[in-house]
Amino acid sequence: MKSLRVFFLGGLISYRALFSWMTPSIFFLILVVQPVFQILLFAFIGRAANLRSDEFYVVGNAMQYAAVPCLFAMTQTIAGERYQQTLGYILISPAGRLPLFLGRALPVILNGFFTAAFSLLVGGLILGVTFPTSVFAPLAVVVLVSSLSCTGLGLINAGLGLRIRETSVLSNLLVGILLIFCGANVPVASLPDWMARISSWLPLTHAIEAARAVAHGNSITNVQGLLGRELGVGVIYAVAGLAIIRFFETQSRRHASLGIA
Repeated sequence: MKSLRVFFLGGLISYRALFSWMTPSIFFLILVVQPVFQILLFAFIGRAANLRSDEFYVVGNAMQYAAVPCLFAMTQTIAGERYQQTLGYILISPAGRLPLFLGRALPVILNGFFTAAFSLLVGGLILGVTFPTSVFAPLAVVVLVSSLSCTGLGLINAGLGLRIRETSVLSNLLVGILLIFCGANVPVASLPDWMARISSWLPLTHAIEAARAVAHGNSITNVQGLLGRELGVGVIYAVAGLAIIRFFETQSRRHASLGIA
């Protein structure tokens, strides 16, 4: 019961604290309006160059933008605590580390899901891209899996936040890598071989492919292999992230570096 309380209540309070310095309008602009503009930018570039359909860019960029809250918010739930000099009080508590940090991931996953789903809906409406109602439920599953996977990468970034200061720079770098490598705007098959090999080990690559297949009428069973690989990538990153957090926590105790922000 205590672990469940830490998981749900601790994660919720930590997530709410992320936006204590922001007005709701700023939250709306960053996580709701900005992804729609990204979709429009690449869709109009695609139209001008006669490359791909609007649907290609709507699905790819909506899915890719799930990475923004999953990376930035997940990182700040830990790095922000360190910067505010409150992380030490959390780490000396008797709460288990697994519910403590995974609980902080749950609101982030829901945020990523909402951002991607909203972007799909609004971007599609603006560009005239429609999806049959029969694909809504499978698309929701794919979006949820992608958010889970991206949050795993966010845990790695959060772990590094126990040692480095400029986590926002690293988050922006990771978002840029995902934008280029994961097939959001350029098919993975069109990438150089070395980039294509890297992309298969990154979050979103398999989810974007699955989302496009579902949008074209494929059932969820037809893309279960892609979703399985996406989940597998996310689990690998999540386990690595928790291990990094644990390692740097131990190092910070040994070298008294936790309060150095």
